[in-house]
Amino acid sequence: MASNGKVALVTGGGSGIGKASALALAEEGFAVVVAGRRPEPLQAVVNEIESKQGHALGVPTDVGNPEAVRNLFAKTKQTYGRLDVLFNNAGFGAAGPIEELPYERWKGVIDSILNGSFLCTQEAFKIMKDQKPMGGRIINNGSISAHVPRPDSAAYTSAKHAITGLTKSTSLDGRKYDIACGQIDVGNALTEMTQRMTRGVPQANGAVIVEPTMDVQNVARAVVFMATVTPEANVQFLTVMATKMPFVGRG
Repeated sequence: MASNGKVALVTGGGSGIGKASALALAEEGFAVVVAGRRPEPLQAVVNEIESKQGHALGVPTDVGNPEAVRNLFAKTKQTYGRLDVLFNNAGFGAAGPIEELPYERWKGVIDSILNGSFLCTQEAFKIMKDQKPMGGRIINNGSISAHVPRPDSAAYTSAKHAITGLTKSTSLDGRKYDIACGQIDVGNALTEMTQRMTRGVPQANGAVIVEPTMDVQNVARAVVFMATVTPEANVQFLTVMATKMPFVGRG
């Protein structure tokens, strides 16, 4: 892997979309910092990148914890001296009827997706606005849920709608520092988290159907595209989804 001299940080980088994106960014020449809650999967990703002569650092991190996030970005700066791309990818859902959803589960989802993305964006700004050359790029993982909910998804859908507001505010506030921000909305990429799609998922009309999925590499390639457009360009919103999933129209 030939280095492009740039540094990317991926949260939720130990599995699924995060892992696929971290590996793809490394192939593109980025030094990659992978963050996640479990050390073993992070180290596996680091080992895979380094086996191909890439550069990587794994930092176990709970993105909902401000101190842990500060530590993550301090280690990134200490190791590589700069940050060019942040992919706010970490997050999980909590399916269940809205009237039965425990507050603790609601808060866990909000902490991982929304608070985590905010805290990481905040720390990324501090590095990006002070480095030479100034600036960088932040990519937020939205979701099809940033547009329409599934049944019993109040916490996840609320968090992903909020990510769209964070993306727009970050885009605006980042202009003076040459920090661009865009959002990728993913529909039915086949990962550990979406295996249930192949077994059947509830629909708005009460039916349960098996939904089409797509290879997660489509998402990883889209993230690399968003990360590597020329500095005066920004991919503001990008949707990549399984072609035949019941999203457009009425099924």
